[in-house]
Amino acid sequence: MKNMKSDSVVIIPTYNEKENIEKMIETVLAIEEHQFDLLIIDDNSPDGTGDIVDAVAACEERVNVLHRTGKLGLGTAYITGFKWALENGYQYVIEMDADFSHPPRKLLELQDACANQGAHVAVGSRYLTGVNVVNWPMGRVLMSYYASAYVRIVTGLKVRDTTAGFVCYRREVLEAMDLDAIEFKGYAFQIEMKFTAYRMGFTIQEVPIVFVNRVLGTSKMNSSIFGEAVFGVMKLRFEAIFGSKKFKRLNKQLQANN
Repeated sequence: MKNMKSDSVVIIPTYNEKENIEKMIETVLAIEEHQFDLLIIDDNSPDGTGDIVDAVAACEERVNVLHRTGKLGLGTAYITGFKWALENGYQYVIEMDADFSHPPRKLLELQDACANQGAHVAVGSRYLTGVNVVNWPMGRVLMSYYASAYVRIVTGLKVRDTTAGFVCYRREVLEAMDLDAIEFKGYAFQIEMKFTAYRMGFTIQEVPIVFVNRVLGTSKMNSSIFGEAVFGVMKLRFEAIFGSKKFKRLNKQLQANN
C-alpha cells in the first residue's frame, strides 16, 4: 500500500478493459474538488489491462492494483476490494465500472451524500427521475427497469435502482457486514449488498445519474447473470423470512442495537 492521500477510494474491477482503463484513471485523478484514490482489481485480463494499470501505478501513488488469477466474478472482486479498503483506513468506499457508463463527476455527489447528507449508502440511480439510460437496446432497458421493480416488490427494498453498480459505502456499513457471507457474484451481488444494508437499518440515498452504454470494449452482461438476480432475490427474501445463519445474525444485531 502506498501513502493514503484521500479518505475515499474508488474500486474498479477489470477484465479486458484496455480501451478504457487508462483514460478512466486519468479522469478520476483529475477531479479537483475531492481527491479519490483508486484500487484496480484485474482478473488476469488476456488483453493486457493489468500491464497497463501496473505502468500507471508505477508513476502515480494514488493508484493501487490487485491482480487475481482469473475471472472470478464481480462480487468476489468487490469483496476483495472492500476488505482491502477497510484494512487501509478508507472512510468512503465506492464501486464503479471501468467503461464510462458511470459518469466520473458523480463520484463527488455520491461521496458527499455519505460524508455530509446522512446517507450510509449512496446509489448512483438510473431510475430515480425516470429512465436515464443512453444507447441501450430497448429490451435491455426494460429488463433492467422491471428487474428493479421486481426486487422492490419481493424484498420491500426502498431503492429505485436495486441493481445499480455505482455505489458509495460508509466504512461503518462494510465493517458491520459479514462480507464473507455475501453469496452472489453478478446482478444479485448488488441487490444482496443493498438488501443487507437495508435490513441492518442503514440509510440508503439515491443520486440521479445518466447511464451511458459503453462505447469501447465488450459488455460482461449475460443471461446467467440476470438469471442469478431473478432467483437470488427470491432466495434472499426466503432467507430473511424463515431465517438463514446470515439473517439470524443480522436479526440478533438489530435486536442488540435496539
